[in-house]
Amino acid sequence: MSGLPEGLSKDVTLANGPEDSISDLSWSSAGNYLAVASWDSKVRIYDVSQTASGEGKALMQFDAPVLSCCWSKDGQKVIGAGADKTARILDLAANGAAPQQVAAHDAPIRSVRFFEAPNTNAPMIATGSWDKTVRYWDLRQSTPVATLTCQERVYTMDIRDKLFVIGTAERHIHIVDLNNPTTFYKTIQSPLKQQTRVVSCVLDSSGFAVASIEGRCAFHYVDEKNSSSNFSFRCHREPPSNNQVKVYAVNAISFHPVYGTFSTAGSDGTFHFWDKDAHSRLKGYPTVGGTISATAFNRDGTIFSYAISYDWSKGYSFNNPQYPNKVMLHQSTDEECKPRTAKKK
Repeated sequence: MSGLPEGLSKDVTLANGPEDSISDLSWSSAGNYLAVASWDSKVRIYDVSQTASGEGKALMQFDAPVLSCCWSKDGQKVIGAGADKTARILDLAANGAAPQQVAAHDAPIRSVRFFEAPNTNAPMIATGSWDKTVRYWDLRQSTPVATLTCQERVYTMDIRDKLFVIGTAERHIHIVDLNNPTTFYKTIQSPLKQQTRVVSCVLDSSGFAVASIEGRCAFHYVDEKNSSSNFSFRCHREPPSNNQVKVYAVNAISFHPVYGTFSTAGSDGTFHFWDKDAHSRLKGYPTVGGTISATAFNRDGTIFSYAISYDWSKGYSFNNPQYPNKVMLHQSTDEECKPRTAKKK
């Protein structure tokens, strides 16, 4: 028995997983290859195409915990970044090549993303740091090509096409149009009242989702004319008991790459699939036995990966050697992720 709740009993544990808390998951666009960033100062890359539980293909070693990882658009390169204030890249097409440092900051790098420079299709990297800056990097040079000074420490970032969204401390959200990457298109306060945990761009890059530590999620559209469609909702909360409601941090939002529906996962150890357009939950699961720290869909949305590992939401004292630490692979289905067609009256 897997020890997982009904409906998840067939989920597979990724073999030879990290030795410490898992901070990020990212799938390649070129095949079923999964990158896993961890507090054990490594990014591990797995091939999940041959065996259900995957097999290790490559490893990147850092000098401190890795907080973020990401694949290049062509699925050939993996970048990781973290507490040693560097970002390093591994080219899987260059057999046996060592990882190369491609970025540096004055404080830990919290988030890293590949993107393509407008009108050039040249691969570039954006890094967001606790030094309150975002830096753009061309892989062919060692100094940043530009720097954005943010309102506060960068906690989360996401890029989709030309939309670049940056979430910082103190609930600031910077929106950048990558056609004009060196200025902020606009800066807003998060529509949520508590600390931002994650931002994630919608598939058509018309807006983004944001989630916070208070068990809430919100959708915000970039164009003002769509502002009437902005909304927020409660999730990852327990029903009221003795006039108290337990709320949990929402740690991850992942969009289904085909259907545009999305998942949320949190400190309560549950994950749910949602349809933003119908404002409804498609499927929810009970707790998996530990907090969920990161999630990601593979390139065609048939595998939903989730990391069960301590997320530090209750501080240092709640972590212990017996706490689960593993990546699970869930075969996602249309029933869970496909929008339901409206019934004709």
